[in-house]
Amino acid sequence: MLEANLKQQLGTYLQNIVNPIEITVSTNGSAKSEELLELAREITKLKSDKITLTVDANSQGRAPQMAIAPKGEAARVRFAGIPMGHEFTSLVLALLQAGGHPSKAAQETLEQIKSLTSKLNFEVYISLSCHNCPDVVQAVNLMAVLNPNITATMIDGSLFQDEVNERNIMAVPSVYLNGELFGQGRMTLAEIINKVDTGAADKQAAELAEKAPYDMLVVGGGPAGAAAAIYAARKGIRTGVVAERFGGQVSDTMAIENFISVKATDGPKLVAGLEQHVLDYDVDLMKLQKAVRLEKKEFIEVELENGAILQSKSVVLATGARWREMNVPGEQEYRNKGVAYCPHCDGPLFKGKRTAVIGGGNSGIEAAIDLAGITEHVTVFEFADTLRADDVLVKKANSLPNVTIIKNAMTTEVIGDGQRVIGLKYTDRLTDESHLVDVAGIFVQIGLVPNSEFLKDTLELTNRGEIVINAHGETSIPGVFAAGDVTTTPYKQIIISMGGGATAALGAFDYLIRN
Repeated sequence: MLEANLKQQLGTYLQNIVNPIEITVSTNGSAKSEELLELAREITKLKSDKITLTVDANSQGRAPQMAIAPKGEAARVRFAGIPMGHEFTSLVLALLQAGGHPSKAAQETLEQIKSLTSKLNFEVYISLSCHNCPDVVQAVNLMAVLNPNITATMIDGSLFQDEVNERNIMAVPSVYLNGELFGQGRMTLAEIINKVDTGAADKQAAELAEKAPYDMLVVGGGPAGAAAAIYAARKGIRTGVVAERFGGQVSDTMAIENFISVKATDGPKLVAGLEQHVLDYDVDLMKLQKAVRLEKKEFIEVELENGAILQSKSVVLATGARWREMNVPGEQEYRNKGVAYCPHCDGPLFKGKRTAVIGGGNSGIEAAIDLAGITEHVTVFEFADTLRADDVLVKKANSLPNVTIIKNAMTTEVIGDGQRVIGLKYTDRLTDESHLVDVAGIFVQIGLVPNSEFLKDTLELTNRGEIVINAHGETSIPGVFAAGDVTTTPYKQIIISMGGGATAALGAFDYLIRN
């Protein structure tokens, strides 16, 4: 089942197993069960002195399913489905960690996991094409390995459609905790721990409030924020980064092919590199912290959502942007119930169904092309009379028999049955006629909105919410600079944001010297 190269890599990784482990495969006679069993046999052969295999034929529980445990212990980590694609790394880590290979997570994080006393049963519904899902799977798996009160199961939604339909799951990752919906979308290990550890937020707020003023505080952890932090730290000044989610929207980007000197990479890989580069310097990185207020007093104050206030002599705002919403009736009601924003993640949940894509730019047409290989039919709705996507993408989309492109279409309403999306209303802008299209999924791809709401009435913003900056990254408040997608800088690109972050940091450093 495994290609020779992949098998060789896996064999190398498995040499790090210290303690014996046992794999139990539950089967039900299906082809997928045999496929999973073959995978388990190949893994066992690669490290037969440390791994044993048990087969539970004719399982009455979930099948196919692979359970992994230290030998002699009850399994707390399970994969319901075949953990290949993006989840192969999750499988490798589960094998290593169950076998005693230490995690690279911070020691304080590991201790926090071990101290949890509640019984926690995590079920994570994923699709193998979802690049956000592995982070969640790996996080809860690690928690289960470290704490006997915790269990974790990855569930491939495409193989367990009855469960997906029963729980009305229409977005991945969807995390259930003790039978109740816990969260949807990308979540980090720290986010999950803090959500189940009820005293964590107050403790963090108290610790943050005690921090001494910074020379430069960067608000935001995307490409612009990371670049600003690195440039500031290299100047030898006291630098802090506060970010709700390090990596920002880049974490949700699948393919990156225009980052100069790097032929191809993906968002999570780039974000990991950014974080490591930042931490190579003496930077105080504060994750999972959302800024809610900025005010200039003796120092520039940044208030966080948990109530803590950070002080700094200068600030670089790099809070980025988020996906723009349609703002039509039904969109919020059916968000994650058919209305989605990531075709790579959620597309497989609509296999064989009719879908719609809102937006005719590159992201919209790329989404349509991807979905055409999974769903029954894709209809693209473009507000303008022409498509903004590159010609090569438009030609590809037009060549696909199950893709229809409708221009001059103004989306007016998302229609649902109370549980999920069943249709989409739009108005033909040329004839003013209203139409209803039957669809099960709507993928919104219509651009970005700057994350600047907390700055309203604080500094100068455009009517679109972008922070107005000059060539040095200066805002309307002395000592406050900005960079990246949240600003008036044209062309929202990763490499441009990085350059903007460097500019803002250098501008802020010049401000510090002169003041």
